Amino acid sequence: MKIGLFFGSFNPIHIGHLILANYILEHSDMDELWFIISPQNPFKDKKSLLNDHYRLDMVELAIKNYPKMRASNIEFSLPKPSYTIDTLAYLKEKYPTHSFALIMGEDNLKHLHKWKNANVLVDNHQIIVYPRISNDEMESAQFAHHPNIHRIKAPIIELSATEIRKMIKEKKSVRPMLPPEVFDYLDKTGFYEN
Repeated sequence: MKIGLFFGSFNPIHIGHLILANYILEHSDMDELWFIISPQNPFKDKKSLLNDHYRLDMVELAIKNYPKMRASNIEFSLPKPSYTIDTLAYLKEKYPTHSFALIMGEDNLKHLHKWKNANVLVDNHQIIVYPRISNDEMESAQFAHHPNIHRIKAPIIELSATEIRKMIKEKKSVRPMLPPEVFDYLDKTGFYEN
């Protein structure tokens, strides 16, 4: 089984994530796409991060009507901070018959050379890269033409979880930006309001 791994904070998950995930499933040979909820990204500030399990709940609510999508808490039990290469090694051990492809935005590809064991990661896993609006910063030449890196022409969805959190705090409507179940969840819990 071929699994696409979409890592992220999903703080919160929004319709941009779902549009992209659905596009990849419909335009690739992936059997499933797993949202890997990251407890702590080594490159991000943790203080604005909602509790891991609340973010997992939101992803589960968002994808309940998408049978090829799964929410994964696999990184919750791994050492912090989470490094993608370690998560992939753990997944390969747990699911030896699956093959895993990494899904990332062009913005992440530009910094891939800074990731832990980046060469091992790229040499051993297919990487699906979706477009982002760029500031023309060049990607790492190290991986520019690597055969495991595959660019797709997915729609560019420039929704930002950071902007959504800011709007919630400012009491502005974010209803169109979130799956309805996630909007209702946030509306009931009051998360991100303070």
